[in-house]
Amino acid sequence: MRVAFVGKGGSGKTTLSALFSRRLARAGAPVVAIDGDINQHLAYALGLDEDELFTAPPLSARTGEIKDYLRGANPRIPSRDAMVKTTPPGRGSRLLRLLGDDEVHAHHVQEVGDVPLMVTGAFDESDLGVACYHSKLGAVELYLNHLVDGPGEYVVVDMTAGADAFASGLFTRFDMTFLVVEPTRKSVSVYRQYRDHAAEFGIPVGVVGNKVTGEDDLDFLRGHVGNDLVAHCEQSSYVRAQEQGRGHSELEPHNARTLDRLRAAVDARTKDWAAFQKHAVDFHLRNAGAWADEATGQDLAGQVDPDFRHGPEALTALV
Repeated sequence: MRVAFVGKGGSGKTTLSALFSRRLARAGAPVVAIDGDINQHLAYALGLDEDELFTAPPLSARTGEIKDYLRGANPRIPSRDAMVKTTPPGRGSRLLRLLGDDEVHAHHVQEVGDVPLMVTGAFDESDLGVACYHSKLGAVELYLNHLVDGPGEYVVVDMTAGADAFASGLFTRFDMTFLVVEPTRKSVSVYRQYRDHAAEFGIPVGVVGNKVTGEDDLDFLRGHVGNDLVAHCEQSSYVRAQEQGRGHSELEPHNARTLDRLRAAVDARTKDWAAFQKHAVDFHLRNAGAWADEATGQDLAGQVDPDFRHGPEALTALV
């Protein structure tokens, strides 16, 4: 299952992405975490020391090579230059299994705090004035488009802050999106934006209350988000100790139970491969008409394989 953590800047989505990923990994679940935020802090939230470097290459540094690998022998994609971030897989494409024996995982995964992690890559000086961060996130979209994840497997993505996560079709690549909401009016306003955008496409959004200090905070959240509130985290001495580089035994019992409730909410979702592929095709055609046909000089609608069926069935067809 694919899980996104989104929310207002400073709401705690990176911290929750890390806590949730670690909880899954320590329970023995296959998991890959992906840092898809313009501020690349997930590795440090997972436990990388501040003076250490994440050494695996970022996904955005090898987008061309990733395209070459994923297009495989798909006759509808003659070259990497003809493949854009929304290009959906078809017959002949290479599909991925979570942490499988493939070029993408082999090059880009590094374990941090017992969690296999991939990073998108930082927005650096050479990008200023010539690119937006969504160009880097294209590699994540390609990865998710070609991934066949099975029951009990998890991809956890720390997304960009604010409603900017809806600036591309990437938000439709997830089985569950957790919106981290603080008990403040500003944070609730971001929730309303997400709720309305997601509702247009039938994307499930669950709210995780964060930094809750008492019943007044909880009543505030319930009053504004209603039944969308899945669970909440209380102010955490454990998290503060981690952020300050101090040792602390373990996460508070309430917050640990919250992580388990989030997993239960994800596991309760039914994987809908047909809807997943429909969204992928719809956003590909939308992007083709908006910019990609002109950028590539090709009619990219022809990349859609009408006879391709995503999911385990597609893996079986490759055997």
